[in-house]
Amino acid sequence: METKSLNRSLGAAKTAKKDEFYTQVDDIEKEMRHYKEHFKGQTVLCNCDDPRVSGFWDYFSKNFEHLQLKKLIATCYKNQDYNLFSQHESEKGIALVYTGDKDGNRIPTDEEIEKYRLKGNGGFSTPECVEYLNQADIVVTNPPFSLFREYVTQLLDLGKKFLVISNQNALSYQEVFKPIKENKMWLGNTHPVKFRVPDDYEMREVRSWRDEEGQNWRSLGNACWFTNLDFKKRHDEIDVFRPFNPDEYPEYDNYKAIEVSRFKDIPKDYAGIMGVPVTFLERYNPKQFEIVGCDYEVKQGSLSHLAKEDWGGKLDRGYVNGRRLYARILITNRNVQKTR
Repeated sequence: METKSLNRSLGAAKTAKKDEFYTQVDDIEKEMRHYKEHFKGQTVLCNCDDPRVSGFWDYFSKNFEHLQLKKLIATCYKNQDYNLFSQHESEKGIALVYTGDKDGNRIPTDEEIEKYRLKGNGGFSTPECVEYLNQADIVVTNPPFSLFREYVTQLLDLGKKFLVISNQNALSYQEVFKPIKENKMWLGNTHPVKFRVPDDYEMREVRSWRDEEGQNWRSLGNACWFTNLDFKKRHDEIDVFRPFNPDEYPEYDNYKAIEVSRFKDIPKDYAGIMGVPVTFLERYNPKQFEIVGCDYEVKQGSLSHLAKEDWGGKLDRGYVNGRRLYARILITNRNVQKTR
């Protein structure tokens, strides 16, 4: 991991007002129903969780026998108590280990959970937590959004299976987009709907509210799951049926590619490069399409051959008739249909 990148993200974590978004069990259940076959006999690690009170710990401990897990481990950053919104006043972390029901009541009890006070702060990159990571088969958690690029790089470097939450803004990170482009990681099935946040979290006029019990909530419209676990929906093909018409699919002012404003409108008979919205990745089937890159890579120079030489403006995003568009993924159709 590059020191410059690490320092940049650590700085972002320090300056961020809050980086604590607690996932709800119902959102975990909605996503997990697509992956049950991957978990039999596996050790699951939740390494960015306040133990015992996180939704992930709650879900996996209560479904331990149903999923036929081997072991469940959770670690928490700078917290040695069981308070959901810890102030992280302790400089040490904690780890919990659960190996299943022992008394027959099918409910994880305090006596059945092994507790370990860590020597370090419990951060996911500390030696102790890396040791727990090495024990794990699958990692499932909601890591700090501001450290997501370092977090997912560590998982990929160690060859771990994972199912984790971040937001779609992470797709602009090279460390995130590159493994998606290389088919080493992809988006999951569902979108987490709402997150619990601490009492002193800055509330906004939209997508923030306080319930009748005084609990603060935040909705993130672009939150999504990132995973390298295979699932059925990933093999479904997008139904492409529209024929290519240059009047309906204009070429970018600055890129040698055509604009497709909705992935549902991908032409069936176009063999060249197309720009599609980021939402395409939710339906991406690597056997149907190839990801060439993204508009940001054109700007960075790795896809410089797609830039038009006579373009005098910015290369940051695609332009059509002088209008700057949102971020685009550049793709080609592997199964171009021939026209008569």
